[in-house]
Amino acid sequence: MKLSADLASFSQRLGYSFVRPDLLVRSVTHSSMVSVHRDDNQRLEFLGDRVLGLVMAEALLKADPSAPEGLLAPRYNALVRRETCADVAREVDLGAVIKLGRSEMKSGGRRKEALLADAMEAVIAAIYQDGGFDAARKVVLHLWGARITNVADDARDAKTALQEWAQARGEAPPSYTETARTGPDHQPAFTIAVTLESGQTETATAGSKRQAEQAAAAALLKKVDR
Repeated sequence: MKLSADLASFSQRLGYSFVRPDLLVRSVTHSSMVSVHRDDNQRLEFLGDRVLGLVMAEALLKADPSAPEGLLAPRYNALVRRETCADVAREVDLGAVIKLGRSEMKSGGRRKEALLADAMEAVIAAIYQDGGFDAARKVVLHLWGARITNVADDARDAKTALQEWAQARGEAPPSYTETARTGPDHQPAFTIAVTLESGQTETATAGSKRQAEQAAAAALLKKVDR
């Protein structure tokens, strides 16, 4: 099997040459494109999530041999979470080569964070199955790059940090409310308000509810930490 020009170019961006090109094709095939002759990437995504996790765990232990688990865990979560995987996918323009069904394509699937993150994990699994763990590790470390060494000492996401701030002061967990949704269906923008029991509140707008919640929590953390 010979790769199409766009997938061959993508393989170069990954820095990996596939012995079995069919694995790469499967890794970028979304479930909306499944047919009797074509498998989707869901099983590869499941495997890739585990491969990525092991690579990151090893890398963090090596980067800071004296760090306790309490610091390693949030760093690990920051490196393997959906947002990070999607960011890496955007950097290698994975969205341009994902194979989507017509309805998913019309809804802006190539830009969806969850879809990009899942496909990135599937690509990692394809490399693992094609070349083994060492090959997968090499590609992952290259793609994640400085993220590994620059991950913050306290890499908790903003929502977790805000909840812990409230609990430490005897307050109920923050509440999140969607106050607006604008834009077309294929590229919506969500506005989320986060409110503490004390009445302090902040809002933020982003392309997904999760991103907007995180941004709102981060903004409120800055306010209450002043």
